Amino acid sequence: MYRTYLELVKPGIVAGNLISLAGGYLLASRGVVDVGHSALVISGAALVIGSGCAANNVIDRDIDRLMERTSARPMAAGSISITSALTFACILAFAGFLLLYAATRRIEPLVLMFIGYVVYVGVYSLFLKRRSVHATLVGSISGAIPPVVGYCSVRGTIDTAAVALFVIFGIWQMPHSYAIAMFRWKDYEAACIPVLPLVKGRHQAKKRIVLYIAAFFVAALSLAALGYVGNLYISMVLLSGIYWLKTAVDGFSAGDDARWARRVFAVSIAAVVLISVAMAIDAA
Repeated sequence: MYRTYLELVKPGIVAGNLISLAGGYLLASRGVVDVGHSALVISGAALVIGSGCAANNVIDRDIDRLMERTSARPMAAGSISITSALTFACILAFAGFLLLYAATRRIEPLVLMFIGYVVYVGVYSLFLKRRSVHATLVGSISGAIPPVVGYCSVRGTIDTAAVALFVIFGIWQMPHSYAIAMFRWKDYEAACIPVLPLVKGRHQAKKRIVLYIAAFFVAALSLAALGYVGNLYISMVLLSGIYWLKTAVDGFSAGDDARWARRVFAVSIAAVVLISVAMAIDAA
């Protein structure tokens, strides 16, 4: 049963969001870290994100049964009841917001996390995911919230760095998500989910991936232009950004779209980890 509840919160997604949150937190800390404070912020955010994932599992239980990669999820497999899952999600959310408030005593991180939660669970999962090709864009809002929460938990304000973090990680979500849609084409087709490659075609999806990666490259460098990070960060952005862009451009001559998309996806993970670590240790 413990494993069922763990799978319900999608630990991989939680961990990915915590990497970007830690990057924002350490950027704001500039080398001076309160261990107790950071532990409370990370724990609180993890619980709220896990709650959102659990709620998403409940909402998506019918379409998850139709997709190969999600058919074994707890709700899709019937391993747990709807009531138990929703109760668990509510407990996680309450505990998470309580820990965030205990850590910061500020309203900004709570409001930001609440906005991300509502967008992901309500706007994206409940409404847009099954209806619109623009669901990915809206969903990127929730994915861009964690680093801003981490930053504001320390600084207590939404300044230009916080806005830059939101833009950087929001843009990153797009090519990352489109790459998943490309190599999970059959799953989305089986569940009738209107992702870009299905609605607009694969060539159009490849063009969007290239354009979004280029935009990400520029947005990531803006953090340096604003004076918040130094040369190490710039080097990591140049290294990961150029390689990611080259990988994306290779898609126009790729013989196997699924294999190419998996490469784009893998590089996207490496890129976001690299820049999160770089901003954490190279705050100006």
